[in-house]
Amino acid sequence: MSKMRFSLKTAVLAVGLSSALGVVSTAWAQKAASTQAPANGFVDGIAAVVNDDVITLRQVQGQLEPLVAQLKHQNVPMPDMETMRRQVLQRMIMERLEEQEARALGIRVTDANVLEALQVIAQRNNFTEQQLRAEVERNGVRWEDYMATLRQEIMQDQLRMRVVDSTINITDGDIDAFLRTEGGQQGIAALGGGGATASPTAELALAQILLRVPESASAAEEQAIHQKAQQLLQQLRSGADFAGLAVAQSEGQEALRGGVLGVRAAEEWPDLFVQATRSLNPGQVSDLIRSGQGYHILKVLDSVGGTQNVEPRLADAQSKQGDQSMMVTQTHARHILVKLSQVMDDAQAEQRIRQLQQRIAHGESFEDLAKRYSEDSSAPQGGDLGWLSPGETVPSFEQAMDKLQDGQVGEPVKSQFGWHLIQVIERRTRNMENEYRRSQARQILFQRRAEPAFEDWLNGVRGKAYIDNRLEKSSSAE
Repeated sequence: MSKMRFSLKTAVLAVGLSSALGVVSTAWAQKAASTQAPANGFVDGIAAVVNDDVITLRQVQGQLEPLVAQLKHQNVPMPDMETMRRQVLQRMIMERLEEQEARALGIRVTDANVLEALQVIAQRNNFTEQQLRAEVERNGVRWEDYMATLRQEIMQDQLRMRVVDSTINITDGDIDAFLRTEGGQQGIAALGGGGATASPTAELALAQILLRVPESASAAEEQAIHQKAQQLLQQLRSGADFAGLAVAQSEGQEALRGGVLGVRAAEEWPDLFVQATRSLNPGQVSDLIRSGQGYHILKVLDSVGGTQNVEPRLADAQSKQGDQSMMVTQTHARHILVKLSQVMDDAQAEQRIRQLQQRIAHGESFEDLAKRYSEDSSAPQGGDLGWLSPGETVPSFEQAMDKLQDGQVGEPVKSQFGWHLIQVIERRTRNMENEYRRSQARQILFQRRAEPAFEDWLNGVRGKAYIDNRLEKSSSAE
């Protein structure tokens, strides 16, 4: 983590915008319900066991009932209740696995994290928080359910940042190749980089139906899944309702919200999705897409602020690149990071970082202590993060860093990575026009690769977990 990225935007805003824009919304968690468990033959009331965690029939029913009301409000065709119950349980199993992994890594989502995300979503949609709440509830979603969804998304995003982000390497060659492409030029223009006139292409809303192919699947098993995916595609092209089929058949975590993946800049979707939807208009579905997860069918729900097929204003962008400058103040900083983990909780991490702060205050070298105690990849360099431009670190880190004078060591600050001690070495102002374009290109490429990598990681977690799905067994027995 030589430079920390704030990637909450992708996961959280996908949920926030899809609800606020009325694409489709989801009522998620009603964890403690008074509803009686259905009579389905399970004396112990257990729906599934996930490692050492138990999901009860009552909990499944507690999530099923508001979901049914939600889908009815949206006029989404639903399968029979047993299929709905099994789909709800599949989602709950994946959520439990994510929560278990988050706990193991010491990840906690605080009320302050949720409030910050809520403010970002409201600002992004030009809403006040009260207007956002009214829009969410207008779509049939209880506010407490929306907030529970938001908390889950933040947890998932922090988990992805912890386990995946550091494994993604964007080389200078990758950036050069991207900037030479038409899509790369359009993407930078859409983000406002390089002095280009902003592209009319803004945000793209997608939904998917996913049929997973297990890593251990034989050729015959994969062929059967491929055939089922082809049949679903044929049904869609014959007029079947996409949301209804997603609810009934998709194995993606978003299945129970009609397959809706959310809304984001077109350039930020995975490469496979970008290619598959490039020539599609709103309402159209893609051909089958094979990824590391399985077979996808995508539907373009909307292209907010323009159509996907607008030609990029390359000539205008290129003519202006040498005419405008972008003067930016950069900060050369170093830090010490103490991460949270199973053996290092929040209070212990804060105590450790404050002890290091006291040692620096009594004359010990920041650089030496960083080499010995920092848990960041920058530790061998004495915690040196190099020259940081605005937006390259998470907001809590950047805000604390910006308050410091040259040579000053700040108070400990907490981010989703753990507890930091920051020292500003010096600052400079320079023309960052070219660096900005490259930074934006890196961001686009990163977003395209991070999500598939996280899904692959989740598939691996699921493959190694002990999962006893008793509803699935009951269905097979029948």
